[in-house]
This record gives sequence, structure tokens and C-alpha cells, in this order.
Amino acid sequence: MLSSDDRLTSITLDWNEPARVVRVVLDQARLRQLGLTQQDVAQNLYSLFEGAAVTELRSGTKLISVLARGVEEDRTTLAALENLQFGNSNGTPIPLSAFARLEWGTEQPVIHQRDRVPTITVKAAIVTADQPDTVVSHLAGAVEDFRATLPAAYSVEVGGSVESSTESQAPIVAVVPIMVLVMLTLVMVQMQSFRLMFVVLAVAPLGLIGVVAALLPAGAPLGFVAILGVLALIGILIRNSVILFQEVKDLLERGRTRWEAVFEASDSRARPILLTAAAASLALIPISRQVFWGPMAFAMMGGIIAGTLITLLFAPALYCAVFGVRRPKLEEASKA
Repeated sequence: MLSSDDRLTSITLDWNEPARVVRVVLDQARLRQLGLTQQDVAQNLYSLFEGAAVTELRSGTKLISVLARGVEEDRTTLAALENLQFGNSNGTPIPLSAFARLEWGTEQPVIHQRDRVPTITVKAAIVTADQPDTVVSHLAGAVEDFRATLPAAYSVEVGGSVESSTESQAPIVAVVPIMVLVMLTLVMVQMQSFRLMFVVLAVAPLGLIGVVAALLPAGAPLGFVAILGVLALIGILIRNSVILFQEVKDLLERGRTRWEAVFEASDSRARPILLTAAAASLALIPISRQVFWGPMAFAMMGGIIAGTLITLLFAPALYCAVFGVRRPKLEEASKA
């Protein structure tokens, strides 16, 4: 199914070619008649093939184990296994064929497990510029049809970077409602007006324009670190709006009209807002070339630049629209 997608190549799986095995099946009744136990057989076979520690030699500060095991001819031929001699409590030599038989079969040399469940992992490399999440979403229907044909107790799970990205984003999604509630509370305490709070918060989503404009040319994905940058960007844009509209409130308290307050606040706050935006954007340049932090840097730089311009242009215009502010000449013309 994966090989049918032209975007994928180097498709592999960790289920190896079965290896041939020999199983020793013991005749328990015959074993007891000969004065042997299953443990005796296991110890002798283990000593023959793996080796049994008989002593240790000291080499400086290290202890080196000395193993005793069968010679190579006895460990590499099946004839030697069939003629292997075991000694009972009386010291009588007994061949393996007298109380056991050999069965032939195949099995997987390595069985991989995840959460104690035997697992086959299928992997593929992407040859195009598509993201793994895009490919997984496109193949979701075919994978679901394949899953429906599997017997009971078999399942298909998505892994790789898509799985790790989902796991890393889950804690962020869990705290987003709390984050939004705290932001709304703080903005409301500062602005003390529902309409003004709406104007302040309306600027934040428009920063995504700059995020998209920066990520697309850079070819950076909107992944985990980029989402962290977007969340930080929201706070920066809201802060700029709060600074702007707090100045508007201060000018209104000094007796300015709404139009004069909006105009003067936009003019006086433009320099500090632009300077802080430039400083924040330039500070992100060193990490923009890194593989891990690069997407976050591009997302924040694009969002800060576009969001700052939006704050200085769109936010005052939205304020005038919400509060019905018009230029004095238009007001005088309408009265006439």
C-alpha cells in the first residue's frame, strides 16, 4: 500500500527472514527412568553452546570470567548434538537420543515489542517536500480499509514523527483553555471595557498572516516548535495593542477627543513598538538556521513584523469602527 504512493521510497520493515531452529523435545518418563532431570539437560546444553563460568582471573582492577564450553565441532554440527552424552547420578553416559527427539522449524530471530505487544514496524522515506502528517492523512482511508481486514487482536497504529508530534502537542492543547482564560482576565482588568478587549484580541489572529508568509518561503513546517512560537507571538501582539490603547485612554483622560487620541497615540507609540519588534526579530536570526529551532524563529519573525504593522494600521482603524470615531470635518459636514 505504501509503495503505491509516488511520494514514498525506501520502504522497509523490521520483520526479518525466518531462521531455522532445532527444538529438543524431552520424554519426561524416559528422563526419570534414566535418573536425569530437565535441569540437568538444560545446564549441559547451555554449557555446550554458551559456556559455564568455572572461575575468574584478575587483570589489574578487572575480573575476567573463564568459560568452559564445547569445542567448535560439537557446537556447529547437528550430529554432535544427537550424540551428546549426559551423565546421570551413577556416572553412566547416556546419549541425548535416548530420552529426547529433535524437531525442526523456523522462527523470527528477533521479535520487536512495544508495550509488551509483538510489533511489525513499516517505515518509508518521503522524496517530495510533503510533510509526514500530509502523507499520513492522505493514506488514512487506505489504512483504515486494511485495518478492517485484519483478524481480531491485530491493529495498525501511526508512529514516527506524526506520533511524536501528536504526543508533544497534547500537553499544549490541554492548557490552551486556561491560557485563554488568563489572557482574557488580564486584558479585561487592564482595559476595563468589553469593546476595547475585543479590539485588543482581534489583532492577535491576524499575526498568522506573517507566520504563513515567513514559513512558506523558508520551507519550514508548522510543527511543535513553530506552534510554540505562535503562542508566544500572540502575547507579543496583545502587548503591543495594550500599549497602544492604554495611550489612547490616557489621552482621553487629558481632554483629547477620540479622534485626536487615536491619531496621537498611533503616532507616539509607533516608534517604541517598531523598535521592540525589530529587536525581537533580529534576536531570532541566529537560531533561524538551526534545524530544530528554525521553524519557531521564522514563525515569530514573520508574525512579529506583520503583526506590528497590523497593530499600527488595523488596530486604530478597528477602534474607530467599533467606537464610531470619525474625523472632525466629516462630523461637521454631517451636522450641516
